[in-house]
Amino acid sequence: MEGLGGDTASPVAPLAKWKAEFSRVFQFYLDKSTPLTVHRWLGTLGVAAIYVLRVYYLEGFYIISYGLGIYILNLLIGFLSPKVDPELEALDGASLPTKESDEFRPFIRRLPEFKFWYAITKAFIVAFLMTFFSLFDVPVFWPILLCYWIVLFALTMKRQIMHMIKYKYIPFDFGKQKYGGRKTPAAGGSPIHRG
Repeated sequence: MEGLGGDTASPVAPLAKWKAEFSRVFQFYLDKSTPLTVHRWLGTLGVAAIYVLRVYYLEGFYIISYGLGIYILNLLIGFLSPKVDPELEALDGASLPTKESDEFRPFIRRLPEFKFWYAITKAFIVAFLMTFFSLFDVPVFWPILLCYWIVLFALTMKRQIMHMIKYKYIPFDFGKQKYGGRKTPAAGGSPIHRG
């Protein structure tokens, strides 16, 4: 009866422990990469280039590329859209400020930049891994898919830009007025007494 207690170790326990440790370490490095926006996007650009080269040299997997393009387009729309849609607010009576006397509300994205980057990077990695399985190499005439994606992109962006113009919001920081914060002395105290 003594052997029925905690003496027998489950074969799943080491795997669960390794998974928890890997998840913790992965989250640690993901958190450290948050302020490194340029480095993160350069890494994603490298992953995308590797994927494009693989598809180019294999001359296949175009349906995966098309699905990846549609997914990235969907993410882009979320990145460019405000968290609260002004069209729905207009029905409630509240809307984005259109006059200087209106209350200022900053632009908050529906999909934040970090989640946008993370989703795109994961998508390229999954698409790259899918190119190792011939099951996903469906024969298609890729120029038609490319033309259809370009038309879809143009129509979607036209609709999004018209929405931006109608509700007067810009989802980017460039071109916006910048305000300088109050400058405080570096060493503290009054500049007269620092000698």
